[in-house]
Amino acid sequence: MIEGMLCVLSNRYRRSIAWKWVSKLWNILSMFYKQIEENSTRQSEDLGSQFTEIFIKQQENVTLLLSLLEEFDFHVRWPAVKLLTSLLKQLGPQVQQIILVSPMGVSRLMDLLADSREVIRNDGVLLLQALTRSNGAIQKIVAFENAFERLLDIITEEGNSDGGIVVEDCLILLQNLLKNNNSNQNFFKEGSYIQRMKPWFEVGDDNSGWSAQKVTNLHLMLQLVRVLVSPNNPPGATSSCQKAMFQCGLLQQLCTILMATGVPADILTETINTVSEVIRGCQVNQDYFASVNAPSNPPRPAIVVLLMSMVNERQPFVLRCAVLYCFQCFLYKNQKGQGEIVSTLLPSTIDATGNSVSAGQLLCGGLFSTDSLSNWCAAVALAHALQENATQKEQLLRVQLATSIGNPPVSLLQQCTNILSQGDKIDRRGSKIQTRVGLLMLLCTWLSSCPIAVTHFLHNSANVPFLTGQIAENLGEEEQLVQGLCALLLGISIYFNDNSLESCMKEKLKQLIEKRIGKENFIEKLGFISKHELYSRASQKPQPNFPSPEYMIFDHEFTKLVKELEGVITKAIYKSSEEDQKEEEVKKTLEQHDSIVTHYKNMIREQDLQLEELRQQVSTLKCQNEQLQTAVTQQAAQIQQHRDQYNLLKVQLGKDSHHQGSYSNGAQMNGIQPEEIDRLREEIEKLKSNQEVLQSQLIEKESLIENLKSSQTSGMDQQFSAPASDGDSEQAAELKLELATLKSQLNSQSVEITNLQAEKQELLQKTETFAKSVPVQGDSETLAIAAKTTDVEGRLSALLEETKELKNEIKALSEEKTAIKEQLDSSNSTIAILQNEKDKLESEITDSRKEQDDLLVLLAEQDQKIVSLKKRLKDLGYPIVEEDEVESGDQEDEDDENEEADKDQDSI
Repeated sequence: MIEGMLCVLSNRYRRSIAWKWVSKLWNILSMFYKQIEENSTRQSEDLGSQFTEIFIKQQENVTLLLSLLEEFDFHVRWPAVKLLTSLLKQLGPQVQQIILVSPMGVSRLMDLLADSREVIRNDGVLLLQALTRSNGAIQKIVAFENAFERLLDIITEEGNSDGGIVVEDCLILLQNLLKNNNSNQNFFKEGSYIQRMKPWFEVGDDNSGWSAQKVTNLHLMLQLVRVLVSPNNPPGATSSCQKAMFQCGLLQQLCTILMATGVPADILTETINTVSEVIRGCQVNQDYFASVNAPSNPPRPAIVVLLMSMVNERQPFVLRCAVLYCFQCFLYKNQKGQGEIVSTLLPSTIDATGNSVSAGQLLCGGLFSTDSLSNWCAAVALAHALQENATQKEQLLRVQLATSIGNPPVSLLQQCTNILSQGDKIDRRGSKIQTRVGLLMLLCTWLSSCPIAVTHFLHNSANVPFLTGQIAENLGEEEQLVQGLCALLLGISIYFNDNSLESCMKEKLKQLIEKRIGKENFIEKLGFISKHELYSRASQKPQPNFPSPEYMIFDHEFTKLVKELEGVITKAIYKSSEEDQKEEEVKKTLEQHDSIVTHYKNMIREQDLQLEELRQQVSTLKCQNEQLQTAVTQQAAQIQQHRDQYNLLKVQLGKDSHHQGSYSNGAQMNGIQPEEIDRLREEIEKLKSNQEVLQSQLIEKESLIENLKSSQTSGMDQQFSAPASDGDSEQAAELKLELATLKSQLNSQSVEITNLQAEKQELLQKTETFAKSVPVQGDSETLAIAAKTTDVEGRLSALLEETKELKNEIKALSEEKTAIKEQLDSSNSTIAILQNEKDKLESEITDSRKEQDDLLVLLAEQDQKIVSLKKRLKDLGYPIVEEDEVESGDQEDEDDENEEADKDQDSI
């Protein structure tokens, strides 16, 4: 109605003289209408708060709402979500506390994210936003209810940065969960959720025409990255997140956006701020950022491109602040980067052709331009290149600048003081004091903790009178800050003065202050810095975030320096010369102590390196020890196996011996006449005597072999590569002679046995069908078993020797590694030599045993022949009445057999 009245009035009196009164009435009615709307809104909000307070007085009401969320019916679940959201908006902390103490309250709300109906799921995200706002306990519960996984899945389903309002709501909820919550940040990092953020920042070549929603989403995504690496977080948590972002490629993706074309200005600014905090204080990330090049022809480092934007006054103010913050973060705790920036100002590294612009040239150009904001930014950037780096402060003293044609070059320090002394004489755009404040901050940072720079500064006789004159004047409020900074610079020149200049010693400077300024007045002017309203604002956080260029006065790191030096400078001004001398002595003592501590630190560092090397050697020896222990274990297992085989062979040998004894006893019980037995016994005795002679010879031969083997073994143990002794060679020759004699005797015996076999061959053929087979392989089997037993015993003895050598080597491992190798080599050579000798001896023993086996076989055949003759006589059944008849009959039969055998032999 009011709007209709206004329209009528405006149409009626538009062209009349009373239009002024109509416009006044329009304004009054508009204000009245707005006040009515505000009052109605305020009243409705108050009424909603009252109703909410009444509703939550009984906690059962909220519990009932939470239980209704378990209903799947849309007409029940969705209104319950909306009602809970309204309650949280009206009285959030009270409702949060009720939900927190309610059993399974947060879990029921988390189930909303899994609802298949997008309306309920999206409103559930809004509900969780209100629930998690400013409540760390609920944030932790929601995070451990798998909220990160579900929210990231929703963002991926909605298209990441190209998604709609749902992506924005999810990102706001993620910020609520992570901001100022170290536990959730650690959980987010350990859950590998940082890696899932990389696809958010994938942009194409054509970046024109971004929608407002995409800009908002990407802005929130960048803020979420900054939440994880904020300087306000614990240093350890920030460092781990920075490393994870570099390892997963997130930093590389952000640098791609930074160097891309067509990116909106606010996104570019926020990307610069994000990259700044990702690389701040992390050496790996700072080194990578230094290697990034812009896609230009020729390629330029990204740092140079950014500095070009910082010193360009046509660029937006927020973008220039972001570039300055990026440069500060690049140099924060980065002495390598500080050296690279300062080196671009030194004469040896300046490009004489002028084809490329370096970072140092850009900083000098900004430092001496006519734009006060460029002066301030360049001065602060150069001060950060000197922060806590005495080496670069001394190197910067070498920088020479060409002022004009025909004039000699001046140092950078002198040029800064010249510009400072000119003051407002140069027409500059921007703040009147901004340039001088920037230069004074640069000089204070440069001279602090650097006596050489103080000496160079005091060497110019005009500097001290200028500072005292500035401090002594009574100027307006705007100039009080400059006076305070001049007092700070003069105090630094006193405190860090090494008294190398007689005209500007500490005591003389303090006397000058007392005469021209007054100590109390000097301290009062020095206090103007910390009392300034912009000082406390700059000291809160490192990022230079100012609403306008006029507020850009103090740097965050400089506020730390002021806080550190204000007290010590005050004490230094009031100290007497005696106290200064004592302080100098204390400083010298401290320097000596520091040098001693440094010396011991170096010794400890060297010892740590030696310990590390020894640890590596110990670990290597342990590995070798374990390998040798394994070898010993394997050898022990093999020895045990051979022992088992040896015991088994001994048992078998005992059984065969018992069988042989029972066989001989049975042979003696055969029923044969005494005369024949006596004759056979004589023959057996002869054969046995021959056998004993042969066995005695074999025993002598074996003893000689053992003596030779023992002598060779002892000789090789004393000297592995030495030849055999003369006594051993003589024994070997005697052994060969005896073996030749033995072989001749065996040949003659074999001839006799052959003749005897020929005589009895016919009889054996006739009685073959009646004879019973008698096992004759017992002795041969026994000998074979004995041979195997001897072989096994020899192997066992060799293995035992090897085991002893291995144990000795294991004990010697800890003494010297080279001794182990020598012992191993010597033992291997010893084993090889012993094995060769052993093979030779075994071959000779085998030959001897074969000959012995042949003799034993012949003896066994002779025994068989005798037994066969006895059985044949018994089977023929000759009647033996008297001993003479038996003898005569036997003699005739024997003669007949001999004649028949002779005939058979002649026929053969």
